[in-house]
Amino acid sequence: MANKFQSIETKHYAEREAFFEGLKKLDRRAFMRVAGISAGIVAGMGKLTPNSFQLVNVAEAQGEKPKFSFAYISDTHLYENKLNDRFVRAILKAVDDVNALDPQPDFVLFGGDLAQLGQAGELKLGAQILKSVKAPIKMMVGEHDWFLDMGELWRDLFGAPNYSFDHKGVHFVVLNSIHEKDFWTERKLSPMERMKIVAGLDNGIQSRFEVGAEQRQWLQNDLAKVAKNTPLIVFSHSPLYKYYKPWNFWTDDADEVQALLKPYEKVTVIHGHTHQLLSNRIGNISFHGMLSTAWPWPYAPEGLPTLTVPMNRADPFSQFDGCGDGRMDVLESGLVDKLYNLWQRDPITVRASYLGSSGKQAAPPKPKLPTY
Repeated sequence: MANKFQSIETKHYAEREAFFEGLKKLDRRAFMRVAGISAGIVAGMGKLTPNSFQLVNVAEAQGEKPKFSFAYISDTHLYENKLNDRFVRAILKAVDDVNALDPQPDFVLFGGDLAQLGQAGELKLGAQILKSVKAPIKMMVGEHDWFLDMGELWRDLFGAPNYSFDHKGVHFVVLNSIHEKDFWTERKLSPMERMKIVAGLDNGIQSRFEVGAEQRQWLQNDLAKVAKNTPLIVFSHSPLYKYYKPWNFWTDDADEVQALLKPYEKVTVIHGHTHQLLSNRIGNISFHGMLSTAWPWPYAPEGLPTLTVPMNRADPFSQFDGCGDGRMDVLESGLVDKLYNLWQRDPITVRASYLGSSGKQAAPPKPKLPTY
């Protein structure tokens, strides 16, 4: 089964391994030439050392002071430390980042995919590491956390996968947007076989993600208690729009969820899953994608939201390039300025005014190199 349905991730790592195998065959002069090219690419991206995202005044150009801020860490894809400590080092770096913020954020959102294959050792390791975050943590589930045991351990560790809360005049909703139609029972798949298929994203067996009718009804009931002029911020792991179906950068019932959000004056959706800078605006809803600490996905060959200013191509010699964490500043208007703390690059801010003006104001800097 694994040979028949090869995931994007598998292809990505196969290409990376082939590249480094090729390097072993270079003589010293050829290797130095390749390394020099790589160094030039990194220099072209900006400073060689990471810049702190504390140094950016994200509200200045907007003309509004932030009402409050929250930070995020997302898509860590942890293996157990004895198997692979690379991603462990990355989440530890992200925790250090958010703990160093001064002032501290009101809370930290974890954006899903804490684990790689939903195993107890992976989830418990992530839960233990996140205990060292100073600010309160709000957890959101991803498909890599869910489909081994259908969320049983997640609920034990973190509670309900969908919930809402109010904070300083803003209503927050956390959705479980990674439900799928049952493809495993009829095929008599084991839990791990199911998990690996879902983790692959791009095979022909699984369905697309969805919030689902039951949870949409829960959302409708939840929002019925909220005034239409109350700012809404919604967290979902998969994007609540339709980006690229072959890779499951997609939520099948996104249109139905958007219809529930449409009556509200100010709505922002923050999503994970895609591991890249993404900016979208549909009607009154602003969408921001989150960075991963594990690896950057390439942009899809079609369907990229038009307001997205893509990232530069990631440097294959750097584990952390194209990865990062970030912060959201909730402005007095209830809209959100989104700051991407890109490790080993200058931070990038996507402002509420950029999305609200359909890209006519406060545009983020364009990439200097080809996107990935």
